[in-house]
Amino acid sequence: MEGYGKRAHDPYFKPPLQSAIVSEDSLASCVWVPGPVIVGAGPSGLAAAACLKNRGIPVLILEKTNCIASLWQIKTYDRLCLHLPKQFCQLPFMPFPKDYPNYPTKRQFLAYLEAYAKNFDLHPVFNTMVVKAEYDGVFGLWRVKTKVTEYVCRWLIVATGENADEVVPKIEGMNEFIGPIVHTSSYKSGDCFENKNVLVVGCGNSGMEVCLDLCNYNACPSLVVRDSEKI
Repeated sequence: MEGYGKRAHDPYFKPPLQSAIVSEDSLASCVWVPGPVIVGAGPSGLAAAACLKNRGIPVLILEKTNCIASLWQIKTYDRLCLHLPKQFCQLPFMPFPKDYPNYPTKRQFLAYLEAYAKNFDLHPVFNTMVVKAEYDGVFGLWRVKTKVTEYVCRWLIVATGENADEVVPKIEGMNEFIGPIVHTSSYKSGDCFENKNVLVVGCGNSGMEVCLDLCNYNACPSLVVRDSEKI
């Protein structure tokens, strides 16, 4: 075993995984990955994979859900569109279609991402949640564990996004409130709030756009703003 820590920096070095890397209490199978492991198949994960493959570097993408860009597909409202002009949101090496509007819709953006993955031949491993990732300083390798497999690699790229988990503040009186309390990640459209008074907490992009959507469905929204100086 002596000397493996230095040899791990050799790109052609493949350690004796079953005897040297897997701990005795591990029940997972072990797979050596010659290139980087990317955790997350959202826009950032796809872009990183495309950049690496464009340089001839193989990648492995692990995605906990059953689709790419799961936050866009599952946790966004119907009227969502890009909030920046498309030239600032397109991924590397592949611009948006010329017939797309300046602010592509949710459906258009998802179609673009599907085409992007197909164009660069990206095939994430879906329904695979990473439960633990740790750096093995002895061998200079990453050990990325799922429930059934341990992936061993030299490079790890985390592209899990910053809004994957909803944050619902605890507000006094919530338990006594008889109406629905909905986080924006579960909100789809205002059609079920017609002629109802709705309190929207937060005035960021989502809060402002949800208010507009509620108005379009003849609801009566009120907006709570935490910062009185600027919106």
